[in-house]
Amino acid sequence: MEIRDLNDKNAWEGFWEKCEEKSFLQSWNWGEFWKRQGHKIWRLGVYDGEALMLAVLAVKIIAKRGTFLLVQHNVGISEILLNKLKEIAKKEKCDFIRMAPLLERTKENIKLFKDLGFKKAPMHASAYEATWKLSLIKPEEELLSDMRKTTRYLIKQTQKNPDILIEKSDELSDFATYKRLNEELVKRQHFIQFSDEYIKNEFEIFAKDRQALWIFGKYKGEARAAALVIFWSGKGFYHQAASDSSFAKLSIPYLVQWEAIKEAKKRGCKIYDFWGYVDPQKYSKHPWAGPSLFKMGFGGYKKEYVKTQDYPLSLKYRLTYIFESFRKIRREL
Repeated sequence: MEIRDLNDKNAWEGFWEKCEEKSFLQSWNWGEFWKRQGHKIWRLGVYDGEALMLAVLAVKIIAKRGTFLLVQHNVGISEILLNKLKEIAKKEKCDFIRMAPLLERTKENIKLFKDLGFKKAPMHASAYEATWKLSLIKPEEELLSDMRKTTRYLIKQTQKNPDILIEKSDELSDFATYKRLNEELVKRQHFIQFSDEYIKNEFEIFAKDRQALWIFGKYKGEARAAALVIFWSGKGFYHQAASDSSFAKLSIPYLVQWEAIKEAKKRGCKIYDFWGYVDPQKYSKHPWAGPSLFKMGFGGYKKEYVKTQDYPLSLKYRLTYIFESFRKIRREL
């Protein structure tokens, strides 16, 4: 086994095409996104002879809380890969390696990371540790029938309203419409939003390969709900969303979500990933509890992954751990 740089887009995407468990955080374009954001990246291939066994995207993050090497949604880990990541991290003067693996949360997988010297991170790595998914194999009629009764009713009611229309766009200029809704949402829920540059770069990079779409729910010609959906490697990802609470009674986000699901199915996607989930009964005060309940109404199933793992490389990591632990408590995460 050996590790080499993997700079061939077709080989990279071809590897992920064969993987059942995956997210666009390991896509070629997500690496391009990080580069556009000004970060240094590494695309690594783990080879057995000439056979590509694993593709891994790593990103150098420089933050106030510390400098670290970030690996999101990798589907494998081994001593040889860790040694390579340590080599890169030490050369780049990183304080730790942070990994959010897309490996099922089993005792065996948790032990695997512990045996390699990882410890559970105080915060998740800007990505979900559990998600709600929907299989798109069934016909639309069956997808509707499998929904929560209330969800199905609200979709049908919005479809009957002549003042509510759905519009789809792959134009970057429509970011202005999304931004207006997002600013209203942030003001209402008091959370830290992604920067304008972040969302615009994400959309633009994926849209050039027809992998990103704005879906707007409009009432009397004005957008009142919106979603940014990523379509990659046979999956649809509900990644960004915003809405105007003044029109909550019209239930427009339900229709936006249903249109996103139908679009994913039309594009040949087998799975729709609602992107982020917590058990709303077990964690009723968590900021994601309400959105999770909304997502569950569309039918589907949960997937839980090994929680974000840190591999400390310097004493500075202790300060990061303390800082993030306090922030997690303050945010009730």
